[in-house]
Amino acid sequence: MDLQLKGKVVIVTGGSKGIGSGITLSLAKEGAIPVILTRSPLDDEFKSQIEAITTDYDFYEIDLNETDKIKGIVDEVAKKRGGIYGIVNNAGANDNKDLDSTSWEDFEKSLHGNLTHYYELVHASIDYLRESKGSILNIGSKTALTGQGKTSAYAAAKGAILGLTREWAAALLDDGVRSNCIVVSECWTPLYANWIKTFDDPEARKKVITDKIPFERRFTSVEEIADTAVFVLSPKSSHTTGQWIFVDGGYVHLDRALS
Repeated sequence: MDLQLKGKVVIVTGGSKGIGSGITLSLAKEGAIPVILTRSPLDDEFKSQIEAITTDYDFYEIDLNETDKIKGIVDEVAKKRGGIYGIVNNAGANDNKDLDSTSWEDFEKSLHGNLTHYYELVHASIDYLRESKGSILNIGSKTALTGQGKTSAYAAAKGAILGLTREWAAALLDDGVRSNCIVVSECWTPLYANWIKTFDDPEARKKVITDKIPFERRFTSVEEIADTAVFVLSPKSSHTTGQWIFVDGGYVHLDRALS
Protein backbone atom coordinates (compact mmCIF):
# COMPACT_ATOMS: atom_id res chain seq x y z
CA MET A 1 0.00 0.00 0.00
CA ASP A 2 1.29 3.45 -0.93
CA LEU A 3 0.76 5.62 2.17
CA GLN A 4 1.24 8.78 0.09
CA LEU A 5 4.03 10.05 2.35
CA LYS A 6 6.73 10.43 -0.30
CA GLY A 7 8.48 13.78 0.12
CA LYS A 8 6.41 14.79 3.15
CA VAL A 9 8.34 16.38 6.02
CA VAL A 10 7.66 14.89 9.46
CA ILE A 11 9.30 16.09 12.68
CA VAL A 12 9.90 13.31 15.24
CA THR A 13 11.01 14.12 18.77
CA GLY A 14 13.25 11.51 20.35
CA GLY A 15 13.42 10.11 16.84
CA SER A 16 16.70 8.19 17.06
CA LYS A 17 16.01 5.79 19.92
CA GLY A 18 13.36 3.30 20.96
CA ILE A 19 9.86 3.92 19.63
CA GLY A 20 10.96 7.18 18.03
CA SER A 21 13.68 5.37 16.10
CA GLY A 22 11.16 2.84 14.83
CA ILE A 23 8.83 5.60 13.64
CA THR A 24 11.66 7.48 11.94
CA LEU A 25 12.82 4.38 10.07
CA SER A 26 9.28 3.44 9.06
CA LEU A 27 8.71 6.97 7.75
CA ALA A 28 11.94 6.77 5.76
CA LYS A 29 10.86 3.46 4.20
CA GLU A 30 7.67 5.19 3.01
CA GLY A 31 9.67 7.95 1.33
CA ALA A 32 8.91 10.65 3.90
CA ILE A 33 11.60 13.10 5.03
CA PRO A 34 12.14 12.57 8.77
CA VAL A 35 13.41 15.47 10.85
CA ILE A 36 14.79 14.15 14.13
CA LEU A 37 14.85 16.29 17.28
CA THR A 38 16.79 14.70 20.12
CA ARG A 39 19.18 15.76 22.85
CA SER A 40 21.96 13.29 21.99
CA PRO A 41 24.08 12.99 18.84
CA LEU A 42 23.03 10.25 16.45
CA ASP A 43 24.89 7.04 17.21
CA ASP A 44 26.60 5.01 14.51
CA GLU A 45 24.09 2.16 14.67
CA PHE A 46 21.12 4.41 14.01
CA LYS A 47 22.95 6.36 11.29
CA SER A 48 23.78 3.15 9.48
CA GLN A 49 20.16 1.99 9.79
CA ILE A 50 18.60 5.14 8.36
CA GLU A 51 21.26 5.72 5.71
CA ALA A 52 20.68 2.20 4.43
CA ILE A 53 17.19 3.51 3.59
CA THR A 54 17.77 7.20 2.77
CA THR A 55 20.18 10.08 3.22
CA ASP A 56 17.33 12.57 2.90
CA TYR A 57 16.73 13.38 6.55
CA ASP A 58 17.62 16.12 9.02
CA PHE A 59 18.82 16.06 12.61
CA TYR A 60 18.73 18.77 15.27
CA GLU A 61 20.35 18.29 18.64
CA ILE A 62 18.13 19.95 21.24
CA ASP A 63 17.20 19.43 24.87
CA LEU A 64 13.43 19.89 24.60
CA ASN A 65 13.38 21.25 28.15
CA GLU A 66 14.84 24.36 26.48
CA THR A 67 11.43 24.96 25.00
CA ASP A 68 12.14 28.43 23.63
CA LYS A 69 14.51 26.90 21.05
CA ILE A 70 11.77 24.81 19.38
CA LYS A 71 10.19 27.55 17.24
CA GLY A 72 13.49 28.52 15.64
CA ILE A 73 14.11 24.93 14.57
CA VAL A 74 10.57 24.56 13.24
CA ASP A 75 10.88 27.71 11.14
CA GLU A 76 14.28 26.62 9.84
CA VAL A 77 12.90 23.22 8.83
CA ALA A 78 9.91 24.77 7.08
CA LYS A 79 12.11 27.25 5.20
CA LYS A 80 14.63 24.61 4.15
CA ARG A 81 12.08 21.96 3.19
CA GLY A 82 9.24 24.10 1.90
CA GLY A 83 6.81 23.23 4.68
CA ILE A 84 5.92 20.64 7.32
CA TYR A 85 3.36 17.86 6.97
CA GLY A 86 3.55 15.97 10.26
CA ILE A 87 4.50 16.14 13.92
CA VAL A 88 5.30 13.11 16.06
CA ASN A 89 5.50 14.04 19.73
CA ASN A 90 7.36 11.10 21.21
CA ALA A 91 10.18 12.22 23.53
CA GLY A 92 9.73 11.72 27.27
CA ALA A 93 10.57 9.44 30.17
CA ASN A 94 8.79 7.76 33.05
CA ASP A 95 10.71 9.34 35.90
CA ASN A 96 8.78 7.68 38.76
CA LYS A 97 7.90 10.90 40.59
CA ASP A 98 5.55 9.41 43.15
CA LEU A 99 2.88 10.96 45.35
CA ASP A 100 4.66 10.53 48.70
CA SER A 101 8.11 11.88 47.94
CA THR A 102 7.71 14.37 45.08
CA SER A 103 7.54 18.09 45.86
CA TRP A 104 5.31 20.30 43.77
CA GLU A 105 8.44 21.89 42.31
CA ASP A 106 9.70 18.50 41.10
CA PHE A 107 6.20 17.62 39.94
CA GLU A 108 6.12 20.72 37.75
CA LYS A 109 9.65 20.04 36.48
CA SER A 110 8.55 16.58 35.40
CA LEU A 111 5.46 17.99 33.68
CA HIS A 112 7.70 20.40 31.80
CA GLY A 113 9.95 17.57 30.63
CA ASN A 114 7.12 15.31 29.52
CA LEU A 115 4.37 17.68 28.37
CA THR A 116 5.35 21.26 27.57
CA HIS A 117 7.38 20.44 24.46
CA TYR A 118 4.42 18.49 23.05
CA TYR A 119 2.40 21.69 23.18
CA GLU A 120 5.15 24.00 21.95
CA LEU A 121 6.12 21.88 18.96
CA VAL A 122 2.54 21.88 17.68
CA HIS A 123 2.06 25.54 18.62
CA ALA A 124 5.18 26.49 16.64
CA SER A 125 4.18 24.31 13.67
CA ILE A 126 0.49 25.03 13.42
CA ASP A 127 0.52 27.44 10.47
CA TYR A 128 2.66 25.01 8.47
CA LEU A 129 0.32 22.15 9.35
CA ARG A 130 -2.68 24.20 8.25
CA GLU A 131 -1.00 24.93 4.95
CA SER A 132 -0.22 21.24 4.32
CA LYS A 133 -3.46 19.92 5.85
CA GLY A 134 -1.13 17.82 7.91
CA SER A 135 -1.20 15.37 10.76
CA ILE A 136 -0.28 15.32 14.45
CA LEU A 137 0.56 12.12 16.28
CA ASN A 138 1.18 12.04 20.02
CA ILE A 139 2.73 9.06 21.77
CA GLY A 140 0.93 8.37 25.03
CA SER A 141 1.09 5.81 27.81
CA LYS A 142 -1.20 3.34 29.53
CA THR A 143 -0.35 5.04 32.84
CA ALA A 144 -2.81 7.80 31.93
CA LEU A 145 -5.63 5.23 31.94
CA THR A 146 -4.54 2.41 34.23
CA GLY A 147 -2.35 4.21 36.75
CA GLN A 148 0.89 2.69 37.94
CA GLY A 149 1.01 3.64 41.60
CA LYS A 150 4.37 5.38 41.69
CA THR A 151 4.50 7.93 38.89
CA SER A 152 2.08 10.79 39.55
CA ALA A 153 3.87 13.37 37.41
CA TYR A 154 4.33 11.14 34.36
CA ALA A 155 0.74 9.90 34.58
CA ALA A 156 -0.47 13.50 34.80
CA ALA A 157 1.55 14.48 31.73
CA LYS A 158 0.30 11.53 29.73
CA GLY A 159 -3.28 12.22 30.80
CA ALA A 160 -2.89 15.77 29.56
CA ILE A 161 -1.54 14.46 26.26
CA LEU A 162 -4.74 12.45 25.76
CA GLY A 163 -6.73 15.62 26.41
CA LEU A 164 -4.63 17.70 24.04
CA THR A 165 -5.02 15.09 21.31
CA ARG A 166 -8.78 15.56 21.31
CA GLU A 167 -8.63 19.31 21.92
CA TRP A 168 -6.38 19.76 18.88
CA ALA A 169 -8.60 17.50 16.79
CA ALA A 170 -11.57 19.71 17.69
CA ALA A 171 -9.67 22.97 17.23
CA LEU A 172 -8.35 22.01 13.80
CA LEU A 173 -11.41 20.40 12.23
CA ASP A 174 -12.02 23.29 9.85
CA ASP A 175 -8.35 23.36 8.86
CA GLY A 176 -8.16 19.76 7.68
CA VAL A 177 -5.48 18.92 10.24
CA ARG A 178 -5.84 15.62 12.07
CA SER A 179 -4.70 14.84 15.63
CA ASN A 180 -4.37 11.34 17.10
CA CYS A 181 -2.54 9.49 19.86
CA ILE A 182 -1.04 6.01 20.11
CA VAL A 183 -1.24 4.71 23.66
CA VAL A 184 1.69 2.44 24.50
CA SER A 185 1.54 -0.24 27.18
CA GLU A 186 4.39 -2.76 27.35
CA CYS A 187 6.70 -2.17 24.38
CA TRP A 188 10.13 -3.84 24.22
CA THR A 189 12.65 -1.06 23.72
CA PRO A 190 16.37 -0.84 24.62
CA LEU A 191 15.44 1.37 27.60
CA TYR A 192 12.90 -1.21 28.76
CA ALA A 193 15.48 -3.99 28.34
CA ASN A 194 17.94 -2.07 30.51
CA TRP A 195 15.28 -1.63 33.19
CA ILE A 196 14.52 -5.37 33.19
CA LYS A 197 18.22 -6.06 33.81
CA THR A 198 18.00 -4.24 37.16
CA PHE A 199 15.99 -7.14 38.64
CA ASP A 200 17.65 -10.12 40.32
CA ASP A 201 15.93 -12.48 37.89
CA PRO A 202 15.21 -10.55 34.67
CA GLU A 203 13.60 -13.50 32.89
CA ALA A 204 11.21 -14.10 35.77
CA ARG A 205 10.30 -10.42 35.79
CA LYS A 206 9.65 -10.47 32.04
CA LYS A 207 7.29 -13.41 32.51
CA VAL A 208 5.37 -11.59 35.24
CA ILE A 209 4.79 -8.74 32.78
CA THR A 210 4.04 -10.75 29.66
CA ASP A 211 1.60 -12.97 31.55
CA LYS A 212 -0.56 -9.82 31.90
CA ILE A 213 -0.59 -9.08 28.16
CA PRO A 214 -3.68 -10.89 26.82
CA PHE A 215 -2.74 -11.33 23.15
CA GLU A 216 0.08 -13.86 22.70
CA ARG A 217 1.52 -13.08 26.15
CA ARG A 218 4.35 -11.01 24.68
CA PHE A 219 5.65 -7.47 24.52
CA THR A 220 4.57 -5.14 21.74
CA SER A 221 7.44 -4.55 19.33
CA VAL A 222 8.78 -1.16 18.33
CA GLU A 223 7.95 -2.03 14.72
CA GLU A 224 4.29 -2.69 15.58
CA ILE A 225 4.00 0.76 17.17
CA ALA A 226 5.90 2.39 14.30
CA ASP A 227 3.91 0.82 11.48
CA THR A 228 0.63 1.87 13.07
CA ALA A 229 2.02 5.34 13.75
CA VAL A 230 3.04 5.89 10.14
CA PHE A 231 -0.31 4.71 8.81
CA VAL A 232 -2.23 7.00 11.18
CA LEU A 233 -0.01 9.93 10.20
CA SER A 234 -0.49 9.26 6.52
CA PRO A 235 -3.13 10.57 4.09
CA LYS A 236 -4.39 6.98 3.83
CA SER A 237 -5.81 7.46 7.33
CA SER A 238 -7.63 10.55 6.12
CA HIS A 239 -10.82 10.25 8.21
CA THR A 240 -9.16 9.39 11.52
CA THR A 241 -8.90 12.19 14.08
CA GLY A 242 -9.32 12.64 17.81
CA GLN A 243 -8.53 8.97 18.41
CA TRP A 244 -6.61 7.19 21.14
CA ILE A 245 -5.24 4.11 19.39
CA PHE A 246 -4.09 1.15 21.46
CA VAL A 247 -1.33 -1.05 20.06
CA ASP A 248 -0.93 -3.18 23.16
CA GLY A 249 -2.11 -6.76 22.71
CA GLY A 250 -5.32 -5.91 24.54
CA TYR A 251 -3.51 -4.80 27.71
CA VAL A 252 -5.77 -1.87 28.55
CA HIS A 253 -9.13 -3.09 27.33
CA LEU A 254 -9.19 -6.85 27.85
CA ASP A 255 -9.49 -8.60 31.20
CA ARG A 256 -5.92 -9.60 32.01
CA ALA A 257 -7.22 -12.61 33.94
CA LEU A 258 -8.22 -14.24 30.65
CA SER A 259 -6.65 -17.64 30.10
